[in-house]
Amino acid sequence: MSSTFSLILGDNRIRIPAVTLVALAFTYASTAPYQSIIGINELGLGNGTYSALIFFSAIVNVTTSLTLGIWSDRLKERRPLVLGLSVAGMLGFGSIAIIHSPAVFIVSTLLLVPMSNSSYSLLFASLRARTNQMDRGQGAAITATVRALFSGSWALAPGMIGLYLVNSPSMTPAYGIAAFASLSCFCLYFFFAPGNGTAGPSPDQPGFFASLKRIFMPYVLVRVIVMALLFGLQRLNSMLLPLIITHAAGGTVVDVGFIAGLTALLEMPFMMIWGMAQRHFRTVHVLAFGALIYCAYLLLLGFASAPWHIYALLLLNACGAAAILSVPITYLQDLIADRPGLGTSLLSLNTFIGTGISAGLFAFGTAITDYSGTAFVGAAAGLASIGVLLYLESSRRQVRQPA
Repeated sequence: MSSTFSLILGDNRIRIPAVTLVALAFTYASTAPYQSIIGINELGLGNGTYSALIFFSAIVNVTTSLTLGIWSDRLKERRPLVLGLSVAGMLGFGSIAIIHSPAVFIVSTLLLVPMSNSSYSLLFASLRARTNQMDRGQGAAITATVRALFSGSWALAPGMIGLYLVNSPSMTPAYGIAAFASLSCFCLYFFFAPGNGTAGPSPDQPGFFASLKRIFMPYVLVRVIVMALLFGLQRLNSMLLPLIITHAAGGTVVDVGFIAGLTALLEMPFMMIWGMAQRHFRTVHVLAFGALIYCAYLLLLGFASAPWHIYALLLLNACGAAAILSVPITYLQDLIADRPGLGTSLLSLNTFIGTGISAGLFAFGTAITDYSGTAFVGAAAGLASIGVLLYLESSRRQVRQPA
């Protein structure tokens, strides 16, 4: 683990994207918990309007990530793109913080904020461009460690900002903090990342639509869907856990907050452990094992009937979630290994599909059973996904992806 940190700190092409990702995490963590409160409670948006806004902003995020991912592979460096997206973040978050208007909130949330969020895939693409020149296991460990640092912001920011705004009549100052975080991203890349990126585009880079076609090849698309199924388990848990705590387990919102914070904190070391495991085992086997742990957690969650049951599952929750959130980054990048930008843009597509799957599982589960029973539905879906993943990646069925 110490050697991984040494590599991150000692290489400017890894260190700057890594530190920028930590700053970027604050834009997510400082606004996501309060976005619906501001939109619905403070600005008066209807539930339907807010739902549509979130749906279309997700489409903008996926479209931007895919487009810039393809474009970034054709550029000498990704620095101008990161700078541009950081400006979008400053404008989007800053305008919501300063101008308390439904129109400004809608425009910023629909366009500028999802554009800023696309920096996530670009920064991991920059890391991949560098780790492509390293040993595969070493590169996977670096990716997992950086993702763990990203999670660290989630463990710290919401609670700190909540305490800061506890007596505030509005939660919009949280967006001012996000705007400052975007400014930090801009400064990091403007002052400290000259020439930080790939060595340059290859002379035979395919065009935009030819690149886009690679995503929809069966070899890639079916694996993205399987990854989305696994990611959907984590999103499903984020919906179920507060409801199970406050209903079946008889807990309170205080327990919800403690569990969320402790889980995020524990995810960090587990992500590093999963990264080290990829030095010795195939990524698919590490992911399958981690997902199996998460399925066991969901199964046991369905039996929870007291708050201490939830706390007892903390380690299983964090361990499995860490695998589902960190290991697929390397797996998806490996699907299109020769194109760091295009391969990393699959992360946004994975998130979009996974969120839809989690909503579908929640709707199906709650239609036929209660919240605890829906956890069983999630566990069953997860086990099926693991089976499909291992079947696809078994040595006897492994085929090379067409170039």
